[in-house]
Amino acid sequence: MGIFSRIGDVLKANINDMIDRAEDPEKMVKQIIIDLQKDVRTSTEALGKAMASQRIAERQHEQAVRNSANWESKAKAALAAGDAEMAKKALSYKVKADADVESTAQMLETITTQTEAIRDQVEALKSKLDEAKGRQSMLIARSQMAKTQKNLAQSMGGMDASAALDKFTRMEEKIERQEAEASAFAEIAGGTGDMKSFEQMENDAKVDAELARLMAEMGAAAGADEAAAEGGVL
Repeated sequence: MGIFSRIGDVLKANINDMIDRAEDPEKMVKQIIIDLQKDVRTSTEALGKAMASQRIAERQHEQAVRNSANWESKAKAALAAGDAEMAKKALSYKVKADADVESTAQMLETITTQTEAIRDQVEALKSKLDEAKGRQSMLIARSQMAKTQKNLAQSMGGMDASAALDKFTRMEEKIERQEAEASAFAEIAGGTGDMKSFEQMENDAKVDAELARLMAEMGAAAGADEAAAEGGVL
């Protein structure tokens, strides 16, 4: 029953049950195949022994049949010779031979039935093993796909989408600040010439004011000198 119980595991269990029962379903499937192959070898050896026993039983039965026929022939020969006592003695051996014929026939029938049952089991086991081998690659592929899906799901589950988006937002804000600073520095750099022009204008205005002042002062002084000169002439 252990052999066919394992066959049932292979043929009836689905991949999810295997994942629940085994840490590594792929190894489990391969191990089941190995176990089934071992069981096939063991069962085949048992069948060989049963067949050998059957052949021995056949020979014993055939020998018992020959013995019975031989003693009957001797009994007939004794009767033909007029020796009834010898005929009776031969028939007594025939009775024993007939008992052997019956017992060996029963033994042969029993062994034959058992051998055929073992043969049917071995053939069924081989068929199930072939089927299991055919499904092995499919089960392993499904197991690998399940592992991949599980790993992806775990990866996605462990990822904090909100945190990732917050990081993007902070990076975007940082870049915007950098862009604003760059723009401001560009404006400052571009306006330096204008500032120099304004400073120059202010400086020129001051110079002109100073010039006007000096000219005014010098003009006033010159007028006073002329007035003084004219007064002396008079």
